[in-house]
Amino acid sequence: MNEALMQTLAQRFQAEPFTDVPYIGAPSIVVPMAELHSTLRYLRHEASPAYPMLIDLSAIDEAGRGGGFTLFYNLMNVDTAEFITVRCHLFSNLLEAPTVSDIWPAADWYEREVFDMFGLRFAGHPDLRRILLPDFWEGHPLLKSEAGRATERPDPFDYDPATLNRILQGYMNPEQGDDGEMVVNIGPNHPGTDGIIRLVLKLRGERITSLEQEIGYHHRGAEKVAEFHTFHNYIPYTNRIDYLGGVGGELPYVLACEQMVGIEVPPRAQTMRVMLAEIFRLSSHLVWISSLGHNLGAMGPAFYAFMEREKLFDVIEEVCGGRMHPAFYRIGGVAQDLPDGWQRNVIRSCDAVESRIAELESLTTKSYIFQTRTKGIAVYTPEQAIDWSLTGPNLRACGFDFDLRKKRPYSGYEQYDFDVPVGKDGDAFTRTVLRIEEIRQSLRIIRQCVANMPDGPVLSDNKPRYSLARKERALQDIETMIHHFIEVGRGLPFPRSESFFPTETSKGVTCYSLVSDGSANPYRVRIRTPSFAHFQSVKAIGVGDVLGNVICLIGSIDYVLADIDR
Repeated sequence: MNEALMQTLAQRFQAEPFTDVPYIGAPSIVVPMAELHSTLRYLRHEASPAYPMLIDLSAIDEAGRGGGFTLFYNLMNVDTAEFITVRCHLFSNLLEAPTVSDIWPAADWYEREVFDMFGLRFAGHPDLRRILLPDFWEGHPLLKSEAGRATERPDPFDYDPATLNRILQGYMNPEQGDDGEMVVNIGPNHPGTDGIIRLVLKLRGERITSLEQEIGYHHRGAEKVAEFHTFHNYIPYTNRIDYLGGVGGELPYVLACEQMVGIEVPPRAQTMRVMLAEIFRLSSHLVWISSLGHNLGAMGPAFYAFMEREKLFDVIEEVCGGRMHPAFYRIGGVAQDLPDGWQRNVIRSCDAVESRIAELESLTTKSYIFQTRTKGIAVYTPEQAIDWSLTGPNLRACGFDFDLRKKRPYSGYEQYDFDVPVGKDGDAFTRTVLRIEEIRQSLRIIRQCVANMPDGPVLSDNKPRYSLARKERALQDIETMIHHFIEVGRGLPFPRSESFFPTETSKGVTCYSLVSDGSANPYRVRIRTPSFAHFQSVKAIGVGDVLGNVICLIGSIDYVLADIDR
C-alpha cells in the first residue's frame, strides 16, 4: 500500500493494517466505527491515489472467529486498477453502521443486501428493506446460526389464508400514483426482461416519473451454499452465477483459491484457461446481441448469433464434456488435457463467428432503424458510471479505458496482443458497437492461444497438500484410490487466511472474496457480480425518459438474472 496514504489514514482516521490473518489480493485496513464514514469519503474524494469507485460492500458473521461482524468495503482506482479493502468491526451489541449511500449511490442495494442477509442496519439509509428475499421472510440467511438446508428450516409459506392473501395483495396492487399518473408493471413475466424480474413504473403520459426494480426471484443462496461445500467441490456452482459466462465464472474463484495457498498454475493450463474464457466471452456477447436485437424488434440477429454460438458450444463440449456449465477448471489448473484435433475445431469455430460479424453489424449498428432506437438512448455520463459502479463495456462506453486484462493482468493476459475498445457517448448504441468489437478482439486472443499453446502438465503439483489425488493414478493403485475417495468427500483444509481476486468477465468486473478458517470448507464466500451493480443503476437514467425506451435501457446494459440474485 502507498506508504504516505497509510500514514495519513493512520493519523487522521486511526486506521491500522489488517493483520488478524493473511489477506491476499489488495491492501486492507481496519478503521473504528466512528471514523468509517469519514475514511470512505476521504478515500473517494481527497486521497492520493483516490479510490472513487465502490466495487463491493458486504459483511462477515464472525461468530466462529471471535464474535460480532465485519463490514468490508472494496474500493477501486479506475486509472490504475488498484484496490483497497476497508474494514470495520461491529460488536454484537451494536449492529448499526452509517450509510455510505450519500458517498456512493451504488451503496444503496449493497447495504440492503447486508441488511437482508445479516440483519445489520445502516443509519440514514433512504430505504432499508429486504432486497433478495420477500418481505415476509423470517431470519437472515448468512448468519452462522441460520440453517443451510431448506429441510432444516420452517416453511416460510406456512401462513393462514388471511395473512397469505394480505401478502399477495401487497405484491399485486402497488401504490397508485398521484392524479394524472399511471402505474405500469413490466414483469415479473415479460419477454423483454429476459428472465423473471419486475419493474414498477409511474408514468405521466409517456414520461417516467418513478422507477423501482424488484429482484430476488432467482435467488438460490449461492454464498450460503458455499459454506457447506469444500473449496474444490464448490467449483460447479461458480459457472451458474452468470450462466452465460461458463468458465469465465469459474476463473476468479479458482484464482482466489490459488492465491490463498500460493499454487502456481502450469503454462499449458493457463493458456487453456484463457482460450476457454474467451470462447465463452464470444458466446455471451452473441447471446446479448441476439437478445437486444430481438427485444427491439429485429429477428435476424438471433438466428445468426445462435447458429454460430452452437459451433462454439461444440468446441466447449469436445474439450470440457459440458456445454453451458462445463465445471472444467480446477484449483491448480484444468480437469484434463485437450483432445486430439482440437486446434482444427477451435479455428473452424472462430472462422465461423468471424464470417458472421459483418452480417450482425448490418442488422444492428449499421441499420438505420437500430441506430434510431439506440443512439442517444440510455445515456450514462462518466460521473454516473463511477457513482453506480459500472464496469466492463458499460464503463468503457463512457470513455474509460479500463479492462482488468490490461490494467491488472492475470493468467498470462499480458502476453497477448489485443486492443480494448473504448467509446465516449455512453449510450445503448455505443455499448453495442463495443461488444461487437470485443468479439473481434476475443477472436484474436483465441487464435494466439491456438498458435502458442505450450506443452506440459495441465494441473499443478507445486502444492500437493492442496491438490486432489490424480484420478488416472487412482485407477492404477488402491492407495491412491483411497486418498482420492477421502479427499473428494472430506476436502483439503486450506490455511487460515483471506483472498480477494477480481477478473474481467464478459459483463464487467467479477470478484471473489474468500475467507478460510483452516477447514476444508470456506468460512465465507462473497461473490461480487457486475449485473447487480448495473441493474441497480437503471433508475438513475430511466427516470425522465419515456416508456418506449425502457426495454432498450435494460437490455443494453447486459445483465443475467442469476448474476444479480446469486
